[in-house]
Amino acid sequence: MNKIPRHVSIIMDGNGRWAKARGMDRLYGHKEGSESVRATIEFAAENRIEYLSLFAFSEENWNRPEDEVNGLMQLMVDAIAAETSTIMKNNINFRAIGDLSKLSEDIAKKIYDAQEMSSRNTGLNLIIFLSYAGRWDIIQAAERYGEEVLKAHQEGRKLPKLTADHFSSLLSTKGIPDPDLIIRTSGEQRISNYLLWQSAYSEFYFPEVLWPDFRKTHFQQALDIFAQRERRFGKTGDQLNNS
Repeated sequence: MNKIPRHVSIIMDGNGRWAKARGMDRLYGHKEGSESVRATIEFAAENRIEYLSLFAFSEENWNRPEDEVNGLMQLMVDAIAAETSTIMKNNINFRAIGDLSKLSEDIAKKIYDAQEMSSRNTGLNLIIFLSYAGRWDIIQAAERYGEEVLKAHQEGRKLPKLTADHFSSLLSTKGIPDPDLIIRTSGEQRISNYLLWQSAYSEFYFPEVLWPDFRKTHFQQALDIFAQRERRFGKTGDQLNNS
């Protein structure tokens, strides 16, 4: 395989259906999904993928039943505490992105500590999206640009020109390359308000496998399919061949 994506992002879907098929509650599916997270991170590191991002909890997920939300939050606390040593041992740079102000102080502190400890690591860049929504991201970027315009006006400076590159720098993903490949498990073919701006030229792959069953073989299949695709970015095949 000669075409390895620089950034792979995964929408981890199907935990609830996986649990329901086994007569268990949804939280059981989320617990089992943690094994898939571990296998996915290992595979990304083994295959020299620079950035791996995982959609763990959306802004809309706050509307789920309270017991499920509380259970998910506890799972995150336990996972961060359990995996911090693994992150350091494997030279992983960890980062969480989203409206983190909605998280409890306990979770926010554990996330902050893990980010600080791993900030100098030079291996796989692992990004977890928590309390994240694509529209929220675009709105907060627009607000930042508005603040720039207001400041320039107050200081009598020329207003900053709004270009696509400049707008990208105002998003929560500043400094992170847009995903080359987005995988959504469970067969659902939508992106559910995720990385709306950043996914403009992403390749998409929708395997039927539910997230708790996702393993390295499924990840390899995704990379094999990605390698067969021609990414044109609006150009023709002839233009790409001659460039």
